[in-house]
Amino acid sequence: MKRAFGFILILAFPVAALAAPEIPAVTVTGSEDGENYSISLQILAVMTALTLLPSAVIMLTSFTRIIVVFAILRQAIGMQSTPSNQILVGLALFLSIFVMTPVLEEVNEVALQPYLEESMSPQEALAAAAVPLKQFMYSQTREGDLDLFVGLSGTSVEGETEAEVIDAIDFFVLVPAFMTSELKTAFQIGFMLFIPFLVIDMVVASVLMSMGMMMLSPLIISLPFKIMLFVMVDGWVMIMGTLANSFGVFT
Repeated sequence: MKRAFGFILILAFPVAALAAPEIPAVTVTGSEDGENYSISLQILAVMTALTLLPSAVIMLTSFTRIIVVFAILRQAIGMQSTPSNQILVGLALFLSIFVMTPVLEEVNEVALQPYLEESMSPQEALAAAAVPLKQFMYSQTREGDLDLFVGLSGTSVEGETEAEVIDAIDFFVLVPAFMTSELKTAFQIGFMLFIPFLVIDMVVASVLMSMGMMMLSPLIISLPFKIMLFVMVDGWVMIMGTLANSFGVFT
């Protein structure tokens, strides 16, 4: 629970950093009728920026790869609504928290805590928080995808070391390249998941055809076998472990 709360707090940190501590949130003015309270437009801007938090979870973390693989897995098994979308999103969210923990801990150490201790300005804290996220996204981004968006942006990336290259890449160029690579990786994993279930469907369809039972849907017969196969090989553990290890953050 503490880790989940910390995950939300760190992702909300860029929004919180917009609220400079020296700007008052509430202004109190006196009048003959009493005191009037007016809320700064800064609070409105912060609350509006909070609506971008779900997009940040999707675009800057491992969430996209995980949820796409889960959706393809459900389709491969042949169950349209089991597990439900809420269950898959919950699994993807907490697995994302697990995968992103080293990155978020670094963000907390180099940016969030110094900002809360008022030893770092909001602008400096945002710049420091972006570094671990950019390093994570760069490590998961294919070179071809990155070159595509760098070329489309009309910029160039120069640097002798990896740290210099990461620092030279614009954040808004790296994010779409990262998302493109994540979708490609998710579909590659999904393709590998589809093969054993597709083999079962083909075998069941061939058996039913040879028996002359063409009016019987192969899905009705193959679904129990696919579920049994998935349970026998401890499929959920294999999928979770493969997805977590595919990011390479624990090595």
